[in-house]
Formats: sequence, C-alpha cells, structure tokens
Amino acid sequence: MGLPDHLVELAQKVSNWGRWGDDDELGCGNLLTAEATRRGVEAARSGHTVDLTVELKLDGIQIGQPAKRLNPIITFTSMNERDTFAPGIWAGSDDLLTMSTCAGTHVDALSHVAYEGYFYNGIPSDTISANSGATKLGAEKLPQITTRGVLLDLPLLKGVAGLDEVEPGYSITGEDLDAAAEMAKVDIQSGDVVLVRTGEMRHYRAGDRNRYALGVNYQLPGLSAYSIEWMHDNDVAGAFVDSYAYEAFPPTQADWSDTLIVHMLQIRDMGLIQGQNWDLEDLAVACADHGQWDFLLVANPEPLKGATSTPVAPMAIL
Repeated sequence: MGLPDHLVELAQKVSNWGRWGDDDELGCGNLLTAEATRRGVEAARSGHTVDLTVELKLDGIQIGQPAKRLNPIITFTSMNERDTFAPGIWAGSDDLLTMSTCAGTHVDALSHVAYEGYFYNGIPSDTISANSGATKLGAEKLPQITTRGVLLDLPLLKGVAGLDEVEPGYSITGEDLDAAAEMAKVDIQSGDVVLVRTGEMRHYRAGDRNRYALGVNYQLPGLSAYSIEWMHDNDVAGAFVDSYAYEAFPPTQADWSDTLIVHMLQIRDMGLIQGQNWDLEDLAVACADHGQWDFLLVANPEPLKGATSTPVAPMAIL
C-alpha cells in the first residue's frame, strides 16, 4: 500500500534531501546556528525556569501500546555495600536502568522512521540492525539544542483546557499554528523550535494513563498532514509536543494508508527533530503569567550511540 498521490507530492515538496550535502545526518539540526542560539539567549528576559520533563518511573507513560515499550525498571546492583578493596568506612549503592529510549520525554533520532526502504537523506533503512543499532542517523548524531523556543498554545487559542474538548481527534493545521504564533506575538524564524501544546498531558498528570496514551476510542488530537508544510515553510529546527502519539489520530485517509504520515514526512523527508511526552502545562501557565511565549530552550539529548530515540530533560528559561 503506497501513499496517496497528494501526499507523495507533499513529501517531495518538503524534502530536505541533499540540502546540506549528500552525507548529512543532522537534518534540520543544521538550522541550530550561533544566530539561533543568540536569539534564544535574548528571549531569556526574567530568568524564570520551567522544567518540561515527565518523571521516569515504573508506572509511567508506557502502557503496552505499541507493544514492547517499557517504562523504566530500576534494579539495584549494590545496596549500602562496602568495596572491600577501597579504604574508608563509606557504603555505596548503585543501580541498573532498563527502559525504552522513548519511554518518557524524548527526542527521536532521524533513524526512528523509514518508509519505502529509506531513512532521511536517502540513507538505506538496512543500515540499522539488532547487533549494531543505527549505524547511520543514530541518537548520538542529534544536536545539542540551545535556541529560541516558542510555545504554540492551541487550547489557549481555542479557549479550552485541551483540544480533545474541541474534538477528540482534532487535527492541527498550519492555519492553527499561524494563529497561535500571532496570538503569541512571535514571528517564527529559521532555527526556532516550536513546542505545540494540545493539553493532552493533563490526562497523564491526573493519573489517567490510558486516556493519555489511547485517547477517546483511539482518537487523539495532534499535528496533522496539514501542518507539515508549515514546519518546512517556517524552517523550524524542531517540533515537540505534549502528547503520546505526536500526531492526530485517526489519520486523514479512510483506509489509514497515511498512518504516521507526520512522522514519515517530517523525520524521513524533512529531517526535522521531533519528540513526544514534553510536559508543557507549567510552561503554559508561566508564559501566560509573563505575557511571553518565547524563551531560551535548552535540551541536550543523551548521545546513545546507535539508538533511534533518546531521553532528554528540556528546560525553558523565560
């Protein structure tokens, strides 16, 4: 089953293959220039900091859909133990962490999604294997993110707590993103990172993990195929959301032939940095209190060599 013709045309229109060279593995990370960093620093006006990370814990975001994704499991390898070969009277504890790299707040590597046999920039998808991981486009290739972030608060724009109150599977369009940027009085510039608030995180915060992960009858609000061109036209370096699926469900085609179309075209064709499970609730309050929706965003993905996603602990500084 191939993509519908209009989505094939859109993929070609937004493609960044070859834009930064045939061997490029950074994608839109190339837009994170010194100028973008300086713009971010200038946006840190009050020094107020907001943590955007969800806790990594056993009863965390993952509920088994998709299958094989694990919440963090802590196993102690030593507990209040002495090293008999070292001097002193100290006792130490160490632990082992087992988790899916996308279990909580994370950034996706450009090896996370492929279609028709290729990753970003025409790199064959068989460059990934169980033994060696992603030999191209692994998480270690993700850039350190220090740039201007912009909160696009869609529920605030619509006057609701969450987009699911407008429609359970609300599809965010480029027009929505333009309206949110206009409300924030921010002109999106090349190298900015947009944080798109849907309000879905409020369900997870309230303890309803199933609602957060599965929505209402598998209907979830999020970015749609009609937002992809906006990301390309505005030359953003990355987009991060406060939801589990990132994009709207169900997709646009009745036969679901465009399932994960936003992932596919943004990661595989654009090389856009993206990720999910960013907690934007406190940030939304802080931005409204300060009357400021741009800020310095600092987010350093863990450089897990060969991984296709990686944990991150982002911070917004207003």
